[in-house]
Amino acid sequence: MLSSSVAAILARDLRTLRREVEAYPDEEQIWQTAPGITNPAGNLVLHLTGNVQHYVGKHLGASGYVRDRPAEFARRKVPRAELFTEIAKAEAALAALSRLEEKALQKDFPEIVGDSHVQTGDFLVHLACHFTYHLGQIDYHRRLVTGRNEPVIALRPSELSSARPVTTTTRR
Repeated sequence: MLSSSVAAILARDLRTLRREVEAYPDEEQIWQTAPGITNPAGNLVLHLTGNVQHYVGKHLGASGYVRDRPAEFARRKVPRAELFTEIAKAEAALAALSRLEEKALQKDFPEIVGDSHVQTGDFLVHLACHFTYHLGQIDYHRRLVTGRNEPVIALRPSELSSARPVTTTTRR
């Protein structure tokens, strides 16, 4: 089902987000900007976790989450530990996707998004793509401000819910 695939992708990407934050050797670098870059990684972490908690937790899971989107971009120097807490909250919000029925994916998402009515299934795919877009920005930001080209092994297909090990009988 689409919702379980999106949940697996977002869960994988939240784990990658955690690894990205861990890969900054200096907590100050998470908040460093560079010419042409307006959003440091810390703000993107707050934005991504806010998105998941708002769109999945609140709207599909009735979590009661109250979003402050402007603060996601305005706050600075949030401790790494708090970023990890927000990642954990976003991971918990994904449980709502396991309770989503297939017919709900055909209905409009409960909130107007970008001045448009969008089907829930389409919006969930958009949400996952949006997440991955910003995750790539964080990876580039980390490499730029730290000067280190160390991968965090992002976007592993082996972390998807349908992944299973290749055996000699399944290899073709």
